Amino acid sequence: MIELIPAIDIMDGKCVRLAKGDYDTKTIYGVSPADVAERFEMAGIRRLHVVDLDGARSKHVVNMDVLADITCRTRLVVDFGGGIKSDNDIEQAFACGAAMVTVGSIAVTQKELFVKWLDKFGAERIILGADVRDGKISINGWRDDTSEDIVGFLDYYVSKGVRNVLCTDISKDGMLQGPSFGLYERILAAFPGINLIASGGVSCVEDIKCLEQAGVPSVIFGKAFYEGKIDLETLAAEMSKSC
Repeated sequence: MIELIPAIDIMDGKCVRLAKGDYDTKTIYGVSPADVAERFEMAGIRRLHVVDLDGARSKHVVNMDVLADITCRTRLVVDFGGGIKSDNDIEQAFACGAAMVTVGSIAVTQKELFVKWLDKFGAERIILGADVRDGKISINGWRDDTSEDIVGFLDYYVSKGVRNVLCTDISKDGMLQGPSFGLYERILAAFPGINLIASGGVSCVEDIKCLEQAGVPSVIFGKAFYEGKIDLETLAAEMSKSC
């Protein structure tokens, strides 16, 4: 069965969601991130994707205390991203309970550092963040587009030992209009052995089923849950039927 990974995006210590990564479009949900994480755990969820949005547009992680609160109050396997730019950032994230970290911008701007982390911490603990706009990699909280094509970008890092790739189609993120199936099919065709984590656009349980049918190993969903379009219990029941 496809791995279900709900997301918690944090800004100013609160749960928020953006549309296409635009910070001016934020919707604030009036519950603490740790309370939401507990709700996921009670529903049978095992994995959690946590993003420090403040950190993503800064030069360092900002909401480390929120990460620590989540990992102290739950047994969820948490991957954490947003603002990991230095040895201190990544070491603090692991010290605060993250089982894995998602690193994107550094993989573009400081390739040797990313490979060093991959070697030091192991491929099972490092997720390569590949955020895509119009087929090109975007960095720094999606504010800066690069000339790197997604396939060439992944080809380099798969050759270095990367196994986990989190790919977000920015044009789909937070829009509740369905995932970028074509993008994920292209990636899986080029790299059939990777653990691809699809992110962006999931609007309903049917979207997740379609990703599973397309062979996508893992999926992140967020806004559809917060907006009441995905019920966790119903999701679990529906996905169990497809096993």
